Amino acid sequence: MLDLRQYTCLGAALRDALDRFAGEVCLIEADRDREKTRLTYSDFKEIALPLTRALEDADFDPNDRAAIIMTNQSKWLISAYAVFYCGGVLVPIDYKLTPAEHLQLLAHSQAKVLVVEYHLWRAITQSPEFANIKTKIVLVTEAPLGADLAGAFRWEDFKRKGTPDFVMRQKDDVACIVYSSGTGGRPKGCVLTHENYLEQCIALTAWYPFWPGVRYLSILPTNHAIDFMVGFIGPFVCGACVVHLRTLRPEFVRDAFVRYRITYVSLVPMIVKNLERGLRAKFDELPGWKRFFLDRMIGLNRALTRRRPHVKLSRSLLPQVHRGFGGELLALITGGAFMEPSAMQFFYDLGVPVVNGYGLTEACTALTLNDLKPFRADTVGKPLPGVELRILNPDREGVGEVAVRSKSVMSHYLDDPELTLETIVDGWLLTGDLGRFEGHGHLQLLGRKKNMIVTEGGKNIYPEDIETVFDGLPVKEYCIYAANYLWPRKELGKEMLVIAVRLQEKQKFDAKLLEDIIASNRRLPDFKRVGGYLIWEKDFPRTASMKVKRQVLAEEIGKTTERTSVVSL
Repeated sequence: MLDLRQYTCLGAALRDALDRFAGEVCLIEADRDREKTRLTYSDFKEIALPLTRALEDADFDPNDRAAIIMTNQSKWLISAYAVFYCGGVLVPIDYKLTPAEHLQLLAHSQAKVLVVEYHLWRAITQSPEFANIKTKIVLVTEAPLGADLAGAFRWEDFKRKGTPDFVMRQKDDVACIVYSSGTGGRPKGCVLTHENYLEQCIALTAWYPFWPGVRYLSILPTNHAIDFMVGFIGPFVCGACVVHLRTLRPEFVRDAFVRYRITYVSLVPMIVKNLERGLRAKFDELPGWKRFFLDRMIGLNRALTRRRPHVKLSRSLLPQVHRGFGGELLALITGGAFMEPSAMQFFYDLGVPVVNGYGLTEACTALTLNDLKPFRADTVGKPLPGVELRILNPDREGVGEVAVRSKSVMSHYLDDPELTLETIVDGWLLTGDLGRFEGHGHLQLLGRKKNMIVTEGGKNIYPEDIETVFDGLPVKEYCIYAANYLWPRKELGKEMLVIAVRLQEKQKFDAKLLEDIIASNRRLPDFKRVGGYLIWEKDFPRTASMKVKRQVLAEEIGKTTERTSVVSL
């Protein structure tokens, strides 16, 4: 791989990687069972430079911002490379957000350029807020010839001849603005520098190196912090190959493991659990004698790999299981949400280690990772090289708030100095997560201090961001909280949102009001929905400017009510 310590920016590292690994395959794009695209690093360069030249001609200058709203595909990475080559700042935006949310983040980030898929662009142009868009250059991928693009350009046609000028950036220059929230509430744009990404990549590849011949299956969206690093930057600077699927149907994901002999894949806990359920169901269908033999081989593998994984041994003991994963899989990488230890232990006993980690968007990608020395299913691993962790104000059990100091920690929140000062104190990033150190320096997470939940799909949900959905509710006032924020518990998993309702004078909570709450709740995606409600008998405390004192109200609710007072919706 490249020696990233010699570089000051991602653009230079990626540029050199395209030349060093010119003949290696860097990208494979498949749709269902059909391969659509296969690019070598040289092919990638030939496609990217004309796009870069066109951006240059369109007055896309260093420090200008370019947003990408796309599903996983080669054009995502090609566009990102072109932005870095020009010295621009990348703004990855979740394609699953609504058009109104897309427009909100485009406005907040002040993106000059937008690269977007055709079906997403059509939805954006039909949004009432579209009239206020200020993005100057929009490139639409896979648009039909002759389609009305509302002033946008077809990505495939946006190219110019000639060699573009490479723009070198410095380590403390901004590389990306990544949103950890901002779906209707207060946008949280994490400003990440080139040094943040370079240091993160150095740390990750020190423990889990890539090399030419490695094939990484990209399932998480590329805008996700994990996949951006492990499914783009990491593989490219090591000459590895990224496999994109245009579908997530289980049968085609399983086929991709075998067809492309996948080495690594990153998954959210929800998908890991689905894989576990599928394997357990297959095991249960085996004839009695085959199941007996399988259980004995699993037990033997468990005993022989108790302290350290031994992939070759596990493949010889459980060949059919490993053939189902393509025969080359070294590990499943997971993080972003609570992962049940039993699921990790299940795969480890099959000789397929689940490398669990912990990180935040504010810290680039990962803070800790299980190095499998030894394997621990009940922790999120050890701090990565260059990461310093502290437990603030630990109690008798050693549990306190996790704080981190590292060169991978963001510079600041975009246009929000107040939130930045609350989050980064004396150089330490306050995570809002509760944890303690266990044996061998492993970090164990035990709950959340902040008003937030994390779904099984790895989504961070901030209650403030979804309150507007309940606007018009016929009550005096309401407020939404994470249940564990109101009633702190030293546990993760099964996190839930609660709506606290203050009724009007002489108002009764009746079936009509309940139906109004349920109807508003249905307007939210499943993973954002409120799980229960409680009735609060006093007026909410407010500031002089009439804003709800959320923390004060939370403390009052937590002291005077029980978790059992919440009625499920």
